[in-house]
Amino acid sequence: MQQIVDEIAEEMMNLEDKGEVAHYIPQLAKIDPNQFAISVALTNGEIYQAGCADKLFSIQSISKVFTLTLALGKLGDSIWQRVGREPSGDPFNSIVQLEHEHGKPRNPFINAGAITIADLIMQGHEPKEVLAEIIQFMRYIADDDSIAIDEKVAKSELETGARNASLAYFMSSFGHFENPVEEVLGTYFHHCSIAMNSTQLAKAGLFLANNGVNPITGYTVVSAQRAKRINALMLTCGHYDGSGEFAFRVGLPGKSGVGGGILAVAPGNASIGVWSPGLDAIGNSKLGTKALELLAYKTGWSVFGK
Repeated sequence: MQQIVDEIAEEMMNLEDKGEVAHYIPQLAKIDPNQFAISVALTNGEIYQAGCADKLFSIQSISKVFTLTLALGKLGDSIWQRVGREPSGDPFNSIVQLEHEHGKPRNPFINAGAITIADLIMQGHEPKEVLAEIIQFMRYIADDDSIAIDEKVAKSELETGARNASLAYFMSSFGHFENPVEEVLGTYFHHCSIAMNSTQLAKAGLFLANNGVNPITGYTVVSAQRAKRINALMLTCGHYDGSGEFAFRVGLPGKSGVGGGILAVAPGNASIGVWSPGLDAIGNSKLGTKALELLAYKTGWSVFGK
């Protein structure tokens, strides 16, 4: 496995087209696109990494996997009254479907859906309390107390988040929100600004690869059935309107973020964290996607067969 990740890292760094960084978030626009990291955490506890696997990056929308997990733990299947489970087919920040579907987001991984999940997990609490709970959960599943929010990125998102604010206020106009919109947005922007490296990310996703149990710590995070269903949503909705293409090329449940990270899950085998800040036209990591396609090919881990 070490040879595989080394070969992938070398091949990725030799590619000329590394995509474009997310210019619309000023703090992310400053990042050098000539970086790549890959970490593979096997369900037997072994971890393999290559590239700049210790470099922290903003996980952005990957955090939505973990807030969804928290929401399911708090509220169970009642959350599906507020958010759907279908692929969107539209960009992650689109408002079009919200109008047609009366303010109910298509799935929990588009921005509108994740903002709704933030409202659900707040349950009337202050944003600071909720964010402390989210960070505590991230540290618990990754077995790493150093995980924290990048306040510079959070500030940058707050200052440039007009589109997300419009989504939130539009949903609120249908009477769906239980908490003040500004507080929900603050919670959302901050949990998207959690900073992790690829190894921490791979470790955090291990429970999804191991029937809901983190094999390193032995902690049961969710039931096996819930892990399966979160994986299903990641496969169908985890890459926005590029989810079908990702399933076609990689064949693994995955969740991307505009910070350039991708969390992928090979059920029964491994959790994989990749990072390269250059994005493709849809907003997914260009090298990260290529690397996962290569990894799935070399390992035979695609859920659709070897």
